[in-house]
Amino acid sequence: MKIFITLFFVAALTPLILAKSVPLFDGKSFKGWEGPLDSFRIEDGAIVGGNLETPIPKNQFLSTKKRYGDFELRLKFKLVGERANAGIQIRTERIPNHHEVIGYQADMGGNFWGALYDESRRRKVLQGPDLDKLKEHINFDGWNTYVIRCEGRRIQLWLNGHKTVDWHEPVDEIPVEGIIAVQIHSGAPTEAWYKDIMIEEL
Repeated sequence: MKIFITLFFVAALTPLILAKSVPLFDGKSFKGWEGPLDSFRIEDGAIVGGNLETPIPKNQFLSTKKRYGDFELRLKFKLVGERANAGIQIRTERIPNHHEVIGYQADMGGNFWGALYDESRRRKVLQGPDLDKLKEHINFDGWNTYVIRCEGRRIQLWLNGHKTVDWHEPVDEIPVEGIIAVQIHSGAPTEAWYKDIMIEEL
């Protein structure tokens, strides 16, 4: 009986033991990523989109080659420059022969901190936090953390440990898998930095 109980608990815990986070970015190369490399560089172990010398003429996205469905993504990011805006694309597709992508975005910057935006599809914020309350938890001059969890049709976002989105997608036709990408938004000279990008597939 003791042996049976032991084996039962080992079997029950096996998925938890096997599940683990792995790096999406190795900190030194764009292995596993693709996109307009003239708009992105690697500096101090981070992916950096944009620059502080010239305006950003159009949105640019550096994306994974691999597609993901259910996962938990963790990363650190910071924005540099006035009116900086960027985001992390999830369950996204590249638009053929175009610089844009289509899919969900965990937004950052301006009035969009912690919000879930629908890039190139519904073109609107699907859900977001009370920004006045969230502002006291944002590091506007340094690194912040995002946790993004996608499971079935549920998408949850945490910014610096504070839950900002719990979205249940009502449209069955919207895909539940796709690429992951980091963005630098068009506009004034700015930079978006991303590092310590880890993913756990669920």
